[in-house]
This record gives sequence, structure tokens and C-alpha cells, in this order.
Amino acid sequence: METINTILGQLTYDDLDQWAGEKILARGKSYIKQVDGLHRTPEDDLVAWVSGTEEYATLVRLDQAGQHGWFCTCPYDDGPCKHAVAVILAAAQQVKQKQAIPVLAEDDDLHLMLFGEQDDEDGAVDWEDEETEIEPDPGPEKTKKAGTSKIRKLLAGKSREELLDLMVALAKEHPEIERRLLEAEQLRSGQIDPLVRSLRKEIKKLTDEQAWYSHWNNEGSVPDYSHVLQQFKALLDKGHVDELLELGDELWRLGTGQVEQSDDEGLTQGALSECLEIVLQAVPKSSLTRSGQLLWVIERLLADEFSLLEFGGEILRAPMYVAADWREVASALDLRLGLMEKPRGANFSDTYKRTELINRLVEAYRLGGEPEKILPLLEKEADVCRNYEHLVAQLLAAGSKEQARQWCIRGFGCTQKESPGIASKLQKQLREMAAADKRDDLVAAYRAQDYFCHASLETYRELRKAAEKIGVWPKLRESALNYLETGQRPDLPNKKGTAAAWPLPEPEVVFPQEKESGLKRYPDRQTLIDIAISEKRFDDVVSLYQAVKKSARTSWHGSEKVAKAVAKTHPEVALEIWRGIVDRLIAEVKPKSYLEAGGFLRLMRKVYEAGDRPGEWQALLAELRQTHKAKRRLLEVLDSLSGASKKIVG
Repeated sequence: METINTILGQLTYDDLDQWAGEKILARGKSYIKQVDGLHRTPEDDLVAWVSGTEEYATLVRLDQAGQHGWFCTCPYDDGPCKHAVAVILAAAQQVKQKQAIPVLAEDDDLHLMLFGEQDDEDGAVDWEDEETEIEPDPGPEKTKKAGTSKIRKLLAGKSREELLDLMVALAKEHPEIERRLLEAEQLRSGQIDPLVRSLRKEIKKLTDEQAWYSHWNNEGSVPDYSHVLQQFKALLDKGHVDELLELGDELWRLGTGQVEQSDDEGLTQGALSECLEIVLQAVPKSSLTRSGQLLWVIERLLADEFSLLEFGGEILRAPMYVAADWREVASALDLRLGLMEKPRGANFSDTYKRTELINRLVEAYRLGGEPEKILPLLEKEADVCRNYEHLVAQLLAAGSKEQARQWCIRGFGCTQKESPGIASKLQKQLREMAAADKRDDLVAAYRAQDYFCHASLETYRELRKAAEKIGVWPKLRESALNYLETGQRPDLPNKKGTAAAWPLPEPEVVFPQEKESGLKRYPDRQTLIDIAISEKRFDDVVSLYQAVKKSARTSWHGSEKVAKAVAKTHPEVALEIWRGIVDRLIAEVKPKSYLEAGGFLRLMRKVYEAGDRPGEWQALLAELRQTHKAKRRLLEVLDSLSGASKKIVG
């Protein structure tokens, strides 16, 4: 309860306005009396019923930073709803009256609505998927059973002839019933050739359909694989696994082409994956040899561009497959690798398929008890596929640290131009190896390289951490900041060829200095501002900002960050920045922009209040009203700001 009380005690209407928006806040205020059964969970989430068109179950997770989580069974999905706001306000009202908010019991109807029957281990709402619409359970199981018992009672009173007539009539009226009856008989009798032929035709027809869906208007055309899924399950249950494997192979082959052409937000991909999961369950039960079963899965995983066979990894991990099986697999994969044409280029698309095959072969060697074959394979293929990282990892695992270091250096030289991403990872590996060897000076040298290649606040902080460890930060700091001013790297000779005194050793690998482009890159004032803000050098922040403003040809989006940083030390600068943003937003003449402008005006109000300048604040509002008196929606926003910032729990 302490956390809820603390957050609610600090919460203002401005905060809720920023979170939910002015309209939703206003509607939420009118719904406070509609809140019923307010409780909290053991995790301190607020839950309640809120009456509206219907009675909605609502949950709010309070956050100190104002980014409150929420869930509601109402249909509104454009952000926090009025019911969520009402729950917060009702809780604040209860705290203000010093009334405790009780803990929600697990058998409470509200708990069952929000969390179900405790299917998950902790029964928590999945906050990483907040946009997913969760529908309530359609009804208790006993209702279904009651309906079934009525039908049983009705049919029990009919004669055999009457039942036959009824089934024939239903089959004639509903072809789906006829098909299900015939398929059930084919499965029962074991005469499944007609069923297999029918399914093959259905698969061909379904995979020929175009798959598309638009969430904007909730329209689309998505193939229905439910009958295929149902029959795949029936074939598996009845033991017709070889036939299922043949059908599954055809579905995978044709379905891959369909998914490649689809635009349905993954709906067809999901349906195909569900069907193919049943097919994969048939693999270990099929008449294929055990090594043949493994190869059946591996060969399709190697070509599975759309993750249709995600369940395949579980088949490969099954304990039924022993070392002898994997040795046979390794022999087959080794033969396939020998027949594969070597990639012509060094880019990812050229080497991807070969690299994937090598990775599968490495795993087959490991599981087949032939680990001595792994390193020779990777060394042979390293320059072909650029898979230096895999080789280095295997060498380190084998304790061959010096060999790993040499391969990092070699791989860096081969990839720095065409594959700089790989080169960066190898450079990082060398830095980590230096850290493991306690070569702190070399670690700092690599951090400096990172900073010079990708200057940012993050790389600056990492350089500082490494340099402080060896006691050279004051000198490095001066050099690092000067680099942002001039673009001259302190670890390299200057334009006159004079080498500067540099306290760090030369790394084993170094990216060449980038050639100057036609665009002016230095001074890099944006990064200098980020660093100055982090070091709380607010005079420097303002000075740098003024220089940016003077030199920039267009508006600079970092000004909001500057205003927030210097609001207390340089309030006039912050007010000037925010006023400029407000004027720009108002000029867009859009209701949404007016609301956004209101957020910046609230920030300005806080500065005026902190400086005890209420007259200037009111004068600003009056000026905006007079200048934009024809904009009714803007005037509504200004009216909502006319008072002082007010806490909800006073």
C-alpha cells in the first residue's frame, strides 16, 4: 500500500492529462462514481469494476515515472481509457479519505475476469502485449454439458430408422457433415487413400489462395486451414504417420511460397505452423530410419525462411537419437557441403545458406561424439563464410586463447571493409580477451577506438570508466572533448604529421580513420551537449545550444532535451525553447497539436510557479488567447491551464 499511497500523493491532474489526454481525463472524472469494488492486487495494481454501456473490468499498474500500465475489457484501444482514469481518481479519493484499499481475493469475480483460472504460474497480466484484446470466457463448461445432455435425451428417444433419416437429411443439407462422416469411416476402416487424395487437393487449393488482411478496416482474405489441421491430428492419432509426412511435406513446400507472397500480418504463417507442428510429431513415428528422420527435419529447417517449423528443434533434441544416428547425419551433411557451390561474394546473402549448413554439421559432430572434427572444419571455412566468430568461440572453449586471438586479427583484416559489422564483433572479442587477461590499458585503448568511430554519450562513458581504472582519465577527457570540437584524433598524427602524446597502447586491430565527407561534421555539438548535460555543466549546455541555434539551417530536435536539463539553472532559456515549440504546434492548426502544445505549456507553468512569477504566466495565457481567439479548441486547452498545478491528493 505504501507504493500506491506515495504515487497517488505525488500525482497531479497535469500528470494524468499528459498520460491519458485532456478529453479522456475529463471523461474519467465524470466516471468516478461508476467505480465499484475497488481493490489492489498483491503486486499493488489497482483493479475495479467500472459501469458504462456495460460493466467493465479495469486494471491499472501505477508507475513512479507516470507511464502507468492499464488494461480494460472495454472496446477502447487508442490509449488509456476513461475507466482506467476513473479507477486512479477513485483510488486517490479513497487515499485522501484515509481509507485502506483492500486486497483482491482470488475467488472474486473481478479476479476471475481479469486473471482467469490461474492458468499462468503467477496469474499476472501480460504487460508486453497490452494491445491484444482479451475476450472474456464465453461461458462455464457446465452450460455446454447441459446443452449436450439435452441433445442426448432427445436422440435417445428416436428409433434407428429415425436416426438414420435424420443423419441423411442433415448430411444432404450440410455437406460438411457428410464429409466428416465419410472421413471418420475411412479413418476407422484404415482405407485412407480417398482421404489422402482429398487432403492433397484441399492443400493445393488453399495454398493457391491469396492471403491478405488489413487491420485498418478489419477486412481480408485468409485461407482457412482448420480442416487440414483437424485431419492431420486424426491421421496422427490413428497411426497413419507416413501418409501424414508426405502430406506435410507438400504443405510445407507449397505453404512456403504462399507465405512469401502473403500480406496478412502473419495469420497464414501461424496457421501453417500449427499444422506442421502435427507433422513434426509424426517424424519419430515414421518408417524412416532414425538418421533419416533427423535429416528430414534438418533439410527442411535449412530451407525454412519463414519459421514454419519452429517445433523442429525439439525433435532434434529427442533422447531417442543416439551418437550413431548423428554420425550418419554428419556424413550426409559433410557430403552435401562438399557438393555445395562456394559463395561468390562475402556478403550475408551469399554466405548464409553455407553457414547454416556448417552450423548443423558442427552440431552433428558434437552429438555424434566427433568433436575433433569441429575445429578443422571451421578453420577451413572461416575465410569462405566469414564465420570467424564461431571459430573463435570454439577455440576459446578448447582453451586455445592465442589461436583465437590470431584468428580475431586475421578475421578483422578480412572483413573491415566489406563486412564492418563482423569486424566490430571481432574487435569487441579482442577487448574482452584483454579484459580477461587484466590488460586494462589495452581495454581502454579499444574503448577509445569505439569512441572515435562512434562518438556518443554511451561510448564516452565507457571510455571514462576504462580510463579511470588506469588513472589517465583527466588527460583523455580533454583529448576526447577536443576530438568532438576539431575532428582530429589524438591517437593519430595530425595533418602536419606531428604525433601527439597518447597514453594508451596501440590496439591489435584499428579501423582506419574515415575520410572527411563534403558535409561539415565538426564540431559535433550535439554529442558535446549530451556529455555536458550528463556532467551537469549547464553553462556549457547553454553556450553549446546557442552555437547550434546560430549555425543550424533547420530546427534542431535536441532543444527539448536542453530545455528540460536547464529549466532550473537557466529558466529563461527553457522558457524560450518551449515557447518556440508551442508556437510551432499552434501554427499546425490541428486539435492534436493543440493538446501537445498544452503539455509544453504545463512545463512552462511549472517554471513560472517555481520562480514565483504567476503574473507572467497569466500574461502568457492572455496573449495566446488574444492572438488565437478564433481557435475554439485551443482556447479550451488554455482554459484548462488557467489555474495552478493541482495535486489530486491534497
